[in-house]
Amino acid sequence: MLHLHQNMCLDTAIEAEKDFAKWQLDVDKGMHTDNESNILLPNPYHCRENTVASLIETTYPRITRPNLSAEYFAERTILCCLNKNVDTINHKVLQEFSRQSQVFYSTDSIPTSELSGEDDPLLNYPIEYLNEINCTGMPLANLEVKIGCPIIVLKNLDAAYGLCNGSRGILTRCRNRVLEVELITGSHAGQKVFIPRTSNMPTEDQVAFKFNRRQFPIWVCFAMTINKSQGQSVKHVGLNLIAPAFTHGQFYVAILRVTSVPNIKMIWVEKEREAKSKNIVYREVLL
Repeated sequence: MLHLHQNMCLDTAIEAEKDFAKWQLDVDKGMHTDNESNILLPNPYHCRENTVASLIETTYPRITRPNLSAEYFAERTILCCLNKNVDTINHKVLQEFSRQSQVFYSTDSIPTSELSGEDDPLLNYPIEYLNEINCTGMPLANLEVKIGCPIIVLKNLDAAYGLCNGSRGILTRCRNRVLEVELITGSHAGQKVFIPRTSNMPTEDQVAFKFNRRQFPIWVCFAMTINKSQGQSVKHVGLNLIAPAFTHGQFYVAILRVTSVPNIKMIWVEKEREAKSKNIVYREVLL
């Protein structure tokens, strides 16, 4: 059995980085956390103002400038606990981002194999209702993008070329049937790949009936969920805790993503007088 004793993403020869690495391990064990799973957020990690606008400005300075480099986006992201918060931030930053926007509309349908006949109640679901369904791993029905914006791939398409679930890239060209993307993470960083429209279906746990969404399997990725960020290391991390962590180890996963302690900034629930959030740890499952 292997145990983590040192964070290899941090330079622990620097005292501040060493202290941050120790705090990370303490958080993983549920330390600094009260009986209601509240944890105080250390002052150095506070955003200048406890607002989404301040978090965006801190994480993405100069975002309105044209022709930002791939490295600029590879080095930064905003993490959220919920998809709806991810969508809100992505929309806000995309509006500030230079370039003209393009919207790609999905084709949503219920497979004929799911229908039992002309009187099947599934036929009563309007397309507008299907378009509003938004769940983990599914692209949006109305996908708004801009050339030069960061995106994240939502499914494994071609591992040999780096097109895997969680791969990040920069959108370089758009066509109705295919997108050109320059990858910015992993061993294929710098390589250009093509992403077609694909059929995407939610799991039974996400939606009670089967339906198919024909759409490009990507999200705009100025922000992503904490769960989606697992395995990635980023130089600048903004942590949106307005909706706090709600599962075991989620807060720990978020603070583990940053590679330099001065570059992690957090916001929390506005009504809280103290800078605190949730750190859910089930101690009975710790080894």
